[in-house]
Amino acid sequence: MSRTATVERTTSESTIKVSIDLDGTGASTISTGVGFYDHMLTALSKHSGIDMEVSCTGDVHIDGHHSVEDTAIALGQALRQALGDKDGITRYGDAMVPLDEALAQCVVDVAGRPYCVCTGEPEGQVYALIGGSGVPYAGSMTYHVFESFALNAGLCIHLRLLAGRDPHHIVEAEFKALARALRTAIRLDPSVKGIPSTKGTL
Repeated sequence: MSRTATVERTTSESTIKVSIDLDGTGASTISTGVGFYDHMLTALSKHSGIDMEVSCTGDVHIDGHHSVEDTAIALGQALRQALGDKDGITRYGDAMVPLDEALAQCVVDVAGRPYCVCTGEPEGQVYALIGGSGVPYAGSMTYHVFESFALNAGLCIHLRLLAGRDPHHIVEAEFKALARALRTAIRLDPSVKGIPSTKGTL
């Protein structure tokens, strides 16, 4: 069974198209108008093993907020569609990922009940502006991305930053931890028969 999905989402603030393949190789083509976010979604694709094609045209003349948030919403919707009834998935994933001085842990449950908890970021992280020339990525957006993704995908995500000083390293460790946890959680496990829940549905 093909575990793929395409979502198109248009508002007055952005126009987005997302296509994913859960059983890919981590190949991606990403263009959101926010360079550092493109870098993070490329890492998310690579380390989760999910093929992604993401294009977004948004009101980046204001700032990157709408494009970043709306892309996360569309990605979550695509993941929910691609997972289907979740028959045979592993369901849970846990990963701890370092990036130099930064260390992040992420636990994912493909529960169907969305929830997101992000803790441990240093106080100054919310004020960080990350990226070179062009539209910067705001450090405050990482929690917002994970929350929007979780709510639309039906995931329970617990993310903890255990260490970190450099804003770039912090965000990258967080995204890669999500990717690795997600990789395990969505994997098809031949030992799992049916829906991995005592309720019979997720």
